[in-house]
Amino acid sequence: MTLAARTAYPVQNKTAVVTGASTGIGEATVRALASTGWKVFAVARRAERLGALGAETGAIPFAADITSDDDVSALLQAVSKAGGADTLINIAGGARGADMIANADTEDWEWMYQVNVLGTMKITRAFLPMLREDGEGTVLNLTSTAGLAAYEGGAGYNAAKFAQHAMTNALRLEEVGHNIRVIEVAPGLVHTEEFALNRLGDKDAAAQVYAGVEKPLTAEDVADVVKYAVSLPHHINLDQIVVRPVAQAANHKLIRKES
Repeated sequence: MTLAARTAYPVQNKTAVVTGASTGIGEATVRALASTGWKVFAVARRAERLGALGAETGAIPFAADITSDDDVSALLQAVSKAGGADTLINIAGGARGADMIANADTEDWEWMYQVNVLGTMKITRAFLPMLREDGEGTVLNLTSTAGLAAYEGGAGYNAAKFAQHAMTNALRLEEVGHNIRVIEVAPGLVHTEEFALNRLGDKDAAAQVYAGVEKPLTAEDVADVVKYAVSLPHHINLDQIVVRPVAQAANHKLIRKES
């Protein structure tokens, strides 16, 4: 049986914790996994959006801020009581601001480091004992091509995602003895409802990020890649997956068509 065939069937007895589940790639990942038989804990701060997603997909909603030690502890306790999980998918993160370093906003930089780096570390640290005990645990970190190549106006986000990328590589080395599979998915340009808006704080400016780009990636595109990576037989580790739209050959090379 081919790998494609094996991953096409519903997955039995698999449980994932997905952060950043109230919007964008996280929300799409919950839908993608739940549709193929995964038990999913959908984690984010916005309880009302999680409730709607849970009603739609059957996922278990859990409102939590991954930068809060108390929230992470409560999440771990809830997942443990519900039978545990074998897969942790760290999607929560984001960017704020597009300033040059000369005009850097300290609060924006601190927020990006807290969410992308420390939040990922806190929830991963909390769940590692559970994943080790499972014997075939998986951690997938959603980073970004911003963590692989720097660009002007992106230094704060670059710094946070470079750190998350490095942390993912270190985790793979540290946990291989526990048979924990560690995967990195690094998307390029993805058109979601909130990413650019949250970063730039203006609808018109956010729209310009995608203007003229033929078929940017969607949240569902990336979710399909995530689902594939974590659904493969456990002995197969896709260490790093870089996924971009065809129009984006590199961070600095993006084709825009005139309207």
